[in-house]
Amino acid sequence: MLRIWQFIVLTVVLVLLAFPVPAWAAKNPGHLFFSHSLLQGRDFSNQSLPGAEFANSNMELAKFDNSDLEGAIFSKGILTKASLKKANLTYAMLDQANFTETDLSDAVLVEALFLGSTFYHTNILGADFTDAILDREQIRQLCLVARGVNSLTGVPTRDSLGCK
Repeated sequence: MLRIWQFIVLTVVLVLLAFPVPAWAAKNPGHLFFSHSLLQGRDFSNQSLPGAEFANSNMELAKFDNSDLEGAIFSKGILTKASLKKANLTYAMLDQANFTETDLSDAVLVEALFLGSTFYHTNILGADFTDAILDREQIRQLCLVARGVNSLTGVPTRDSLGCK
């Protein structure tokens, strides 16, 4: 009898674990789930998307200009040639993401997580990286092109990265 109940409980738990995020997202319209999606060229500009999930998504050429993406998750995302001008990415998870030729100009990236991300030919003019988590090589690479002052926070990009 005990084994039957264990089997039933285990089955219910596995079913709930298999589908938690989409079910939760459907009940909570304030939380958007775009993970594992093909979003090339999509325009998310001027939108309020705090906590939205874009993990493992292809967002090449997508636009997030002037959007509120505080706490959003872009882990392992492809953001090649995407535009995030003046986006608020405070507390965002941007680890292992590809920012090749991405426009992060004037973006607020305060306390964002970038470990394992790549930045080739990335525009960071006026971006604020204050207290962002970056490794030494990322900081070295970004400091080579860092310039400008963030229009919202007033923080110089070089200062926010700790460039010497």
